[in-house]
Amino acid sequence: MKTSIVINCVRKSLFFTLLLSCFFATAQISEKFNLNGSADVYWKTNLTGTNEAFQDEQEDSYFNSPATAFANRSGFSLGMANIIASYQGEKVGFVADLAFGPRGEDAVFLSTGSSNIINQLYVYWNVSQKLRLTMGNFNTFLGYEVISPVGNFNYSTSYMFSYGPFSHTGIKMDLTLSEDLSLMFAVMNSTDYTEINLDGSYTAGAQLGYKGQFLNLIYGQQTGLDGATFQIDYTGGFDLSSSVYLGLNTTYNTTDGGGFYGVALYPQLTTSERFSMGLRGEYFKEFEGGVGVFALETDQDADVFAFTLTGNYKIEDLTFKPEFRFDTASKNVFYDMDQAPNSSLGSFLIAAVYAF
Repeated sequence: MKTSIVINCVRKSLFFTLLLSCFFATAQISEKFNLNGSADVYWKTNLTGTNEAFQDEQEDSYFNSPATAFANRSGFSLGMANIIASYQGEKVGFVADLAFGPRGEDAVFLSTGSSNIINQLYVYWNVSQKLRLTMGNFNTFLGYEVISPVGNFNYSTSYMFSYGPFSHTGIKMDLTLSEDLSLMFAVMNSTDYTEINLDGSYTAGAQLGYKGQFLNLIYGQQTGLDGATFQIDYTGGFDLSSSVYLGLNTTYNTTDGGGFYGVALYPQLTTSERFSMGLRGEYFKEFEGGVGVFALETDQDADVFAFTLTGNYKIEDLTFKPEFRFDTASKNVFYDMDQAPNSSLGSFLIAAVYAF
């Protein structure tokens, strides 16, 4: 068993080394090749609850943390190392986006084998100046937040992002109708099934964009679920002044009568070239059993308010993100200092994110 694990790790390391060697060799020939990415780490502690992992009656271990994706472990921990190689030709190109570490593994949770390090892998063809066709695995177009911490103001993530899709595999068509107006249509596997279609289920997707505001939709049968999934999502933002920005996300998701909906505001203030601060205020509700956040029965509802205050302090390509977060729910889904069930949890983390 140990031998097979070592062999698998060596294979991945050799693959990664070969990819970078080929890339650097080719990058010297043409400026159309690009290499960028990031690395992030963090330290987190709960302020109003236990930091000890504990076991339930089934002897499963749990962290006392909001039930959202990423950054949910106490103490010093790792995010991910992200390497993105791309070629941007006049007519064709590709993106190979590799992710390593806990955040990367969580993002591709339905991938197997060598695919569990692939965050995105797609090729595209610019049919004309107004039409692009893309085929492969690409991150979701729904929601305000993204997988990479470089693309988010806050380090932790929202409930809406965590329980919507992370990635899709399929084909999409992007249409640029004018400088302000765009359309996208897609046909994809079940959400987050990045390299396989197990039962012939497909999902349709669409996006309407206008001046930085986006209306997103998906509809289709999902592998392992009864009934089709429908989600509609609005994502946008406005510059209220030269230093104040307001982001907005609201979404509604349902499968076979149950699901969730929510809304989040993202006000942000820039005080200097180096420092900015922002608040995420989110309301999230599960209905008719929901999607598993609160372990509800079929006919039950529950909700949570979450407030996250984050600072961004930049030193060249490195950004420090100190963050206070407070979640209060209608169910006892957290644990206090004595490991007794509780309905709220306050926490603090500081993350370091390097981008290149």
